[in-house]
Amino acid sequence: MSDTSGKRQPPRRRVPGPAKPPRPGNGARRQPGPGARPVRRPQQVRPASASRALRLGSPRPRLRMVSLALTLVLLAFVVRLLQVQAVDASAYAARAEQDRYVVHTLAAERGGITDRNGVALAISDDAYDITADPTMFTRKQLAVDDGPEQAAALLAPILGQDQDKLVRKLRPANKDLRYVKLASRQTPQVWNQIKDLRTALTKKAATDKTTVNVLAGVFADPSSKRVYPNGDLAAGILGWVNAEGKGGGGVEQQLNKTLTGKDGKIRYAQSGGREVPTVGSTETPAVAGSDVELTIDRDIQWAAQNAITEQVKKSKADRGYVIVQDTRTGEILAMADSPGFDPNDLTKADSTAMGNPALQDAYEPGSTAKVMSMAAVLEENVATPLTHVVVPNRLHRGDRLFQDDVDHATWHLTLNGVLAKSSNIGTILAAGQLGRTQPEANKALYSYLRKFGIGSYTGLGFPGETKGILAPAATWSTSQQYTIPFGQGMSLNAMQAASVYSTIANGGVRVEPTLVRGTKGADGLFTPAPKPKKTRVVSEKTAKAVAQMLESVVDDREGTGTKARIPGYRVAGKTGTANRVDPATGKYHGYTSSFAGFAPADNPRITVYCAIQNATSGSYFGGQICGPIYKQVMEFALKTLQIPPTGAQAANLPVSYKP
Repeated sequence: MSDTSGKRQPPRRRVPGPAKPPRPGNGARRQPGPGARPVRRPQQVRPASASRALRLGSPRPRLRMVSLALTLVLLAFVVRLLQVQAVDASAYAARAEQDRYVVHTLAAERGGITDRNGVALAISDDAYDITADPTMFTRKQLAVDDGPEQAAALLAPILGQDQDKLVRKLRPANKDLRYVKLASRQTPQVWNQIKDLRTALTKKAATDKTTVNVLAGVFADPSSKRVYPNGDLAAGILGWVNAEGKGGGGVEQQLNKTLTGKDGKIRYAQSGGREVPTVGSTETPAVAGSDVELTIDRDIQWAAQNAITEQVKKSKADRGYVIVQDTRTGEILAMADSPGFDPNDLTKADSTAMGNPALQDAYEPGSTAKVMSMAAVLEENVATPLTHVVVPNRLHRGDRLFQDDVDHATWHLTLNGVLAKSSNIGTILAAGQLGRTQPEANKALYSYLRKFGIGSYTGLGFPGETKGILAPAATWSTSQQYTIPFGQGMSLNAMQAASVYSTIANGGVRVEPTLVRGTKGADGLFTPAPKPKKTRVVSEKTAKAVAQMLESVVDDREGTGTKARIPGYRVAGKTGTANRVDPATGKYHGYTSSFAGFAPADNPRITVYCAIQNATSGSYFGGQICGPIYKQVMEFALKTLQIPPTGAQAANLPVSYKP
């Protein structure tokens, strides 16, 4: 076959065509050709099992549900995020700040207490409050369940506390509590012990995985501890400081606000119970308390306390007290009592001795009160020191028959002799002259007793002070109107009794006793105490006459106070031996023995008063057991204050007369 172009064409290669479809009837289908009508496929016959299988639902509803749930969750997060970041941002920031920062109180250093010469009587030494963070003792922190128990077992013997009590503090009910105080005012030695033990546990835990440092959450806050350098000296005056750092008695309690000062605060960031130094801190410094200067002299206080302690032991008495007072200023130079206590260790103190009995005991003074009756008689001009007084063996008044402490025939005494020989009968007779009738005499005597301070507080403002008991004259019983003139049927405290003699020594002017000279603040400036109140009780003439009469008690051979004599000095004094009311039963039992006086008698500077309650061994007469104490303490005080004798001769008033 040739091309129309005339050229010779190469031979064509035969390409195989599609296979021919099988013919109908041979089991095969005819394939449609171009333009042919499609041939319908015959239905396939499915197995019976396939026709029964479940058809899978459409996944679209499930996807919609999941998408909706995720959308709601994300929406909740968005809402919460908006609340935290926008709506309540400041509140959450403040709470985070609170959790991150801790505030501790900086205890103010307690002011010191000194005597009149600046000698320390009470000071504050460095100490530590042992604290803990309870969250650091949990299983989450220590990986053990008994962290509080292990820590308490280690701390209990060091702190001297009950182990179970420490466990309760380390495992509080409030799981968010970050601060507890385990012990207050511990010495530096105690804190060093805890630190050394904590360091040893830390080192051991680094090499031994089974060891847990259960003390990692124990810390210390600087504090102070009250120390009394002189032990029990003047403990009745000073008092003590309790576990909370507050005064528990005496001057410590009375002037607690002055001594305490003002606490400060420190605020710092913490992590894991420890301060973060890089963040910084804010601090309000504590203001130290003021120092208090007392009127007492430590050396005279020592002499008084030593003397009364020895005599109380020797006499096997319940207690005793000695007061030394400056007659001109009213300042108390010593106020000693026995038995006492050591405020450094209250665990060994007897609760009955933890006070100041010289101000807190009320008792009937006995014959030392006769000086007030004599002063009233002289001031009212119803008698003189030389007035004759006939003193019978017995005196019947009202429903009572009175007698003196010794049985005697009729005495012919001067009024001076009545005081020198301490005659109860003579005193009743003299006091009866104060009025035309007994009620008038009672009223007059009552007014003088009140002027001398009986039945009133001394003005010291001391905690627990008693003002004694002095009933109004109109209510005096039949016996009281005759016993009160010689010191029975009324009661007072030792300071009131001493003040009576200081009033006579000061020319008849009563000066309220004082115990505090002043205070020194943090600025170093000294602020003197307010001047004491002064009251004229009797005239100077009367006071001088009474002082001369009191000399006869000591100097005259018939006087009851001869054991109080001091060579070279003129001494005025008075003995007292009174029936004693037992505070436990309210009935008379035993005696109150006392001696009061001043020296030099003609130029008084010092008053000394001594009283002993219920002496059961040896003598119980005031002149016998308190007279020597008066002498011992007065001699020491005169030498300490360098008070010379006057050198003047005594008046030597007559004690008796010849009828």
